[in-house]
Amino acid sequence: MSYRNLDIYKLAFELFLKTHKASLLLPKYELFELGSQLRRSSDSVIANIVEGYGRSSYRNDYIRFLIYSHASNDETINHLEKIIILYPNFASEFETLRNSYNTLGGKLNIYKKWVIENWNKNNLQ
Repeated sequence: MSYRNLDIYKLAFELFLKTHKASLLLPKYELFELGSQLRRSSDSVIANIVEGYGRSSYRNDYIRFLIYSHASNDETINHLEKIIILYPNFASEFETLRNSYNTLGGKLNIYKKWVIENWNKNNLQ
């Protein structure tokens, strides 16, 4: 098994690629401000899934990194909401991303709960 097989990883990676591309639509002066924050937070969602999986021998570490991933997902949603308000001409592109990150947040939460409840049952150690 690999983190690459996790649905949350696949979705987060796909969303990162879409988010990175969409961030380049922002005005030039915003590319290194809000655009950069958006790219970094969306990348952090993936990075924390990967790092947590790498620490999955340690239950509490794994859960901690899933929590970090969820927090980065919330941060990404916040950046998207700011962009939607500040740049209404790009609103539809960023609203679609926000909705997808909302879905991902739910999946991250469900997976985290599953890990907590099934740690010993499925030999995750």
